[in-house]
Amino acid sequence: MGSEDIRICDRAAYLQRAETLVCADLHIGREECAGVAFPLGEHDNLCERLDALCARFDPARVVFAGDVLHSFSGPSIAARRTLESLAAIVADHDATLTIVEGNHDTALSDVWDGSIVSAIELEAKPKTLITHGHTVPDRLAAVESSAEPSRVVIGHDHPAIEIEGVRHPCFLSGSDQRHGASVFVLPAFNRLAPGVVVNNADASTLRSPYVTDISGFSPIVHDSEADEALHFPPLSELRSVL
Repeated sequence: MGSEDIRICDRAAYLQRAETLVCADLHIGREECAGVAFPLGEHDNLCERLDALCARFDPARVVFAGDVLHSFSGPSIAARRTLESLAAIVADHDATLTIVEGNHDTALSDVWDGSIVSAIELEAKPKTLITHGHTVPDRLAAVESSAEPSRVVIGHDHPAIEIEGVRHPCFLSGSDQRHGASVFVLPAFNRLAPGVVVNNADASTLRSPYVTDISGFSPIVHDSEADEALHFPPLSELRSVL
């Protein structure tokens, strides 16, 4: 399904051949919108986990695949500080940071002086496009299918799977989606972001234009205790047993 070279850990994916670590939907500032009177530790949690992932995989590049910020309005000082801390962690690990714009990132340029892209293409086989997933980047929307990448890595929909009443963030791996490409969907990296349960998902559940047949996606859950990836059958087969 185009995910053979992808290693997962926590809520991130490492593309081995491209030496690229991908985190989607960081939703920095989600804590401030939670409506609670005590801190939830968002800054430290995001930083500690990213640092651990960089130490584990030693990536040449780190990609924040959209919805880096949570608030559509002007980001707070705390959100700015968190993004600066995350960027510093990437630099400390001698990796290059690429930031992809998501639908929440209308004010991203207010806190990030570097470049912001709609997508990044990796030439290592399989040719891979990393984008947020809420829309097809303008420069690709009109190209012929033969020119499109064979694999697309996205976030946006925050997939989760419910097993025996417990919700787990999950990755989704599916083949033969938009123009025949395989698609790999990441869960939200921010643990405060709610997940969209895919157990009985239909065509309207995942709204990315890259998802054309959700029943063909196979959920993957990272078991943190065993430190292993748990692969499930496609949703079309899984629904009858969940």
